[in-house]
Amino acid sequence: MTRPRVVIAGLGDTGVLTAIHLARRGDVEVVGISSKPGLVSGQELGLRLARPDAWARDYRVGFGQFRRLEGVQTLHGELTGLDTASQELLVRQADGSALREPYDVLVIATGVTNGFWRRPHLQTDEEVDLDLAAQHRTLAEASNIVVIGGGAAAVSSALQVATRWPEKSVALHFPGDRALPQHHPRTWDHVRRRLVAAGVDLRPGHRAELPDGFAADRITGGPVAWSSGQPATSADAVLWAIGRVSPNTGWLPASLLDDDGFVRADTTLQTPDHPEVFAIGDVAATDPLRSSARARADGLLARNIRAHLAGGELKEFRPARRRWGSVLGFETDGLRVYAPTGQAFRLPAWSVRAIVQPLIVRRGIYGGVRRG
Repeated sequence: MTRPRVVIAGLGDTGVLTAIHLARRGDVEVVGISSKPGLVSGQELGLRLARPDAWARDYRVGFGQFRRLEGVQTLHGELTGLDTASQELLVRQADGSALREPYDVLVIATGVTNGFWRRPHLQTDEEVDLDLAAQHRTLAEASNIVVIGGGAAAVSSALQVATRWPEKSVALHFPGDRALPQHHPRTWDHVRRRLVAAGVDLRPGHRAELPDGFAADRITGGPVAWSSGQPATSADAVLWAIGRVSPNTGWLPASLLDDDGFVRADTTLQTPDHPEVFAIGDVAATDPLRSSARARADGLLARNIRAHLAGGELKEFRPARRRWGSVLGFETDGLRVYAPTGQAFRLPAWSVRAIVQPLIVRRGIYGGVRRG
């Protein structure tokens, strides 16, 4: 008997976890399509820039290293179109050849473009290596670094760079009275103290002036002009983490998208007009925070796909009201996790290395990860 074919478009953090859940029972055929040759996570930008080797140990993993992806077929290619009538994906493979990939169920998990660290373009392992090295080298060679943005990516980058190179001048500019506006105010109060202790110069009320056609796709040089009225700021290196995300949905028909280009999804993570098409992660317009990835809805999605195929009842996704979790990333004294109430819990460094990463993340969440 032929198994139903589930195709996952995008094998980032959420796509990989969804594939693992679906492949566990062997009752469906799972195919994953990725523009990268392995998992290249968009998480922990600060650690990626300041300590790329440490970042790569946990956030860059070859697909063959995941034990529970053994039954999953992975295709290295770029998505170019979707034919909902024939239920086929159009893919340009890494060798340039075109492919039509059929599906019974499609999962859209292609994420968003957000600066140079989250882009959908086709890359080889060597090209990923060069990107990581070049970004790290740019900051290593700079004496005066400006980070622009008020979200977690900007905040963590400022702290990680300041603690990696304490001799450098590091300033964080953000437009509001406080950074992390989507987190509980207590979270910012705690993070602000960490930043000040690390020597980061905090500059609230600074909104950068962006020229026409600007794209935060690289670390630039200064000066930076401010539309909020302050004098221009000079810098050797400017890290733009301004949260100008754009969904990676240029390959999808407009009928699947909302006015901002995100995939329309209901509470079961299905698209309204095509129940065989599901969406998850930052690309899915499930709620204002698009929180299905951070709320770990991958398990719910796998269950709902099986229920859809069996004609059963699907469960509803309940989105988070505030952002929570790790903000600053792994520090020398451990990992701080912030609850939705803003309370911080510190996991000591030894526990992260000996328990959290090897046992909870690699073995528990991913079901086993081989050494690279």
